[in-house]
Amino acid sequence: MITAPVGLELRPLTIPASIEDSDAAEFIEMVRVRNLVYREISGHDDHRIAADELLPVYQPSEHERRLTWTVWTEGRMVGRIGVDLPLEGDSALAFWLIELVHDAWGRGIGSLAYELVERIARENGRSVLQSFAEHPDAPGPRLKAPTGFGSIPKDHVARFLLRHGYTLEQVERNSALDLQGPFENVERLLAEATAASSGYRLVQWFAPTPPEFVDGYAWMKSRMATDAPSAGLQFDEETWDAARIARHDSIYTDAGRPLLVTAAQHIATGELCAFNELVIGNDRTEASHQEDTLVLKDHRGHKLGTLVKCAGLLRWRRFAPLSPRIITYNAEENRPMLDINEAIGFVPIAYEGAWKKVLDD
Repeated sequence: MITAPVGLELRPLTIPASIEDSDAAEFIEMVRVRNLVYREISGHDDHRIAADELLPVYQPSEHERRLTWTVWTEGRMVGRIGVDLPLEGDSALAFWLIELVHDAWGRGIGSLAYELVERIARENGRSVLQSFAEHPDAPGPRLKAPTGFGSIPKDHVARFLLRHGYTLEQVERNSALDLQGPFENVERLLAEATAASSGYRLVQWFAPTPPEFVDGYAWMKSRMATDAPSAGLQFDEETWDAARIARHDSIYTDAGRPLLVTAAQHIATGELCAFNELVIGNDRTEASHQEDTLVLKDHRGHKLGTLVKCAGLLRWRRFAPLSPRIITYNAEENRPMLDINEAIGFVPIAYEGAWKKVLDD
């Protein structure tokens, strides 16, 4: 039995409609604590986001139910708990996080928070729980991914997850590209990819998605859940349509966060068959983030991954010339995409573990 620290409260978070609303103060504080936690873990602010830019992510969606609690002790917010419940058919999945500032560790708060996570999952009929955590490199024992690619230190977070019945399923590499350095290599790679992809043309847009590209973009987004390497993790097959693309785009446009999509279009059929996404916040001097990248299976082998990545980077550096770097994530076993990133100049800066537990009946 875990005894709760004096004054511990797990409060359901009210999501305001606007950051200007009278009930927005707790959401704003949650984002401040979130940013602090990420700085403590990574040692930098590249994962920071402003409260008004994060708020659209928390607005109601027909595709996912997002539940959040704030963690308080002695009158101070020290973390947050999140449980995301996909609403694809009869989904068995729940994705969760528990994030606490360092000085709240070691007091049983995390385990009490996890009791809430598992209870909510069971109440909603979810049996497959999955979570992702950054594991800063450290000396000592390590855990190897069952894929055979990558390992993480058996640190405080890993020990917590193992103690609660989780298994490490996959290691993801967090990589960064210096946007202020020479780009001759990117230009050379783009020229090579252009020569190898003569049956394709490049198309680019900033969100919102132009009507002529909505259906193709929706199909590619739906394949992210099935075509990207997922090791032993489980993901629901997703249905994307025009309404879902509009919701996706609004998360960025409502927050004033520019999202650039670079896609390859098959000239003979007009099909969109590869894409890359780049995004930054309102502050164009902060780090940029590369989000989804995918080449549809039937179109692989034409250097389309290199094509969309390099074309996107060249336009992005003109668009956000003061952004210092781009951050991205890839599964350690995704050697084709890592080969492209390494050739471009991305270097590893951190590793993330993907964890899974299947609940007993």
